[in-house]
Amino acid sequence: MSERIREKLAILADAAKYDISCSSSGSTRKNDNKGLGDTGNGICHTYTEDGRCVSLLKILLTNFCIYDCAYCVTRKSNDIRRAAFTVQEVVDLTINFYRRNYIEGLFLSSGIFKNADYTMERLVSVAKKLRTEHKFNGYIHLKSIPGASDELMHEAGLYADRLSVNIELPTEAGLKLLAPDKDRKDMISPMTYLNNEILAKAEEKKVLRHAPLFAPAGQSTQMIIGATGESDKEIMYTAHRFYKAFNLKRVYYSGYVPVSQDRRLPGMGSAVPALRENRLYQTDWLMRFYGFHVEELLNDQDPHLDLEIDPKLSWAIRNLHHFPVDINTADLRLVLRVPGIGMQSAQKIVAARKFQKLNWENLRSIGVAINRAKYFIICKRSEYVHRDLTGTRIRQYILAESQSKFLKSSYTQLNLF
Repeated sequence: MSERIREKLAILADAAKYDISCSSSGSTRKNDNKGLGDTGNGICHTYTEDGRCVSLLKILLTNFCIYDCAYCVTRKSNDIRRAAFTVQEVVDLTINFYRRNYIEGLFLSSGIFKNADYTMERLVSVAKKLRTEHKFNGYIHLKSIPGASDELMHEAGLYADRLSVNIELPTEAGLKLLAPDKDRKDMISPMTYLNNEILAKAEEKKVLRHAPLFAPAGQSTQMIIGATGESDKEIMYTAHRFYKAFNLKRVYYSGYVPVSQDRRLPGMGSAVPALRENRLYQTDWLMRFYGFHVEELLNDQDPHLDLEIDPKLSWAIRNLHHFPVDINTADLRLVLRVPGIGMQSAQKIVAARKFQKLNWENLRSIGVAINRAKYFIICKRSEYVHRDLTGTRIRQYILAESQSKFLKSSYTQLNLF
């Protein structure tokens, strides 16, 4: 690798770290032509400490940009080192890194130079060369450029496993404040097109077995949180609308990282706590997999997530009239709402109780967090001794026990040295 390519890679990989929507789940592209890679078995997820996926070669095509979004490190007014890859350079990097087993696929985004179509055409060219010239069957995620033509979006869907269009900020008002040159309609249009095409191709695939794949891992989006003053309620209501309207696979929540002294932004010391990101992801998970409606978790009375406790526990404490749940008779929907019981544990409970009445030891062996669940369930009615506890007291007990475990763990680790 030449020194110039190394320099470009350092600049454009660093610039790409602010884009976190790079999960590679959901694709089933198979290698049946003696090519390279296979998304069925070739993708493994490696996550950084803050949850970001690092299993893909994650770079920008360029960090030149015609826009001046206040929250973006690559905005045109920012005094930073600029670089741009050629299409062939990205192709070569991807193939060489894949052969060395450094990566399992490519996540490619870009600043916008000249215009949306000019940039999108080059992103598509990378994917097309990898697929057609190198028979590359690894995972490819392309960032769709807002405002790009439907023709380019269609071609992108034929070569990429996943496509994503960042809506950037939770509300249109926030976008107008911090990125006045951008229009939310330019983001909605490609998402609408992709959704319609994905649904149409899925129907075509049912009739024609050899119909071409079209974005088999679907589409996703990302929003920056904390750069503007939206509440957690506004953020999650936006996510809910986008999930429903565009059948998104994921919405990613990227905490604002101070990159500018712009007076419209929070101060340089006002980075969003990682815990707030985590709470938003937990809420998102409850909505998508646990049967919660967004209004149950966030509403006018509770517009912000509790940073001390997770959103399921917070909901349970506010809704004690739903409890206790009889673990031996309640349906799966209710079992899933019990704090301390995850998806797999709930399914195991429903399966196991067909053969015997479950007790506390059974639940512990299944993997239930008894220290939380005990306040909300019964195995035998005579065993439920916390019926008279208020939500405030339950919260205090759980937090105290968590703190005690943390201190005990810290003490143990200190003694290891």
